Amino acid sequence: MSGAERPDRLSPDHRVSVDDIRALVGAATPHFALQLRDRLAQLIAGLPPDDPARIEGERGIARLEHMAREGQGEGQVQEHEQPLPSLRLGRDAG
Repeated sequence: MSGAERPDRLSPDHRVSVDDIRALVGAATPHFALQLRDRLAQLIAGLPPDDPARIEGERGIARLEHMAREGQGEGQVQEHEQPLPSLRLGRDAG
């Protein structure tokens, strides 16, 4: 993953939105969490403290830093998902 951001998001004419923030954070993995954190920090740097995109960006940065340290929780299932069978069962049986 490159450290570069989409040029249209960094354009002075672009108004950073909550959707921009969510697009960056949404599919994050522990492996790329710190790179995404840096992108977010750059994206929200010029926003006022009460801007909704900055608030969402700061939440995203906190989430990414936690993910980088702790990884993704094992076995977390969203309400609309079905859990996958554990791979440990197969190892314990043999």
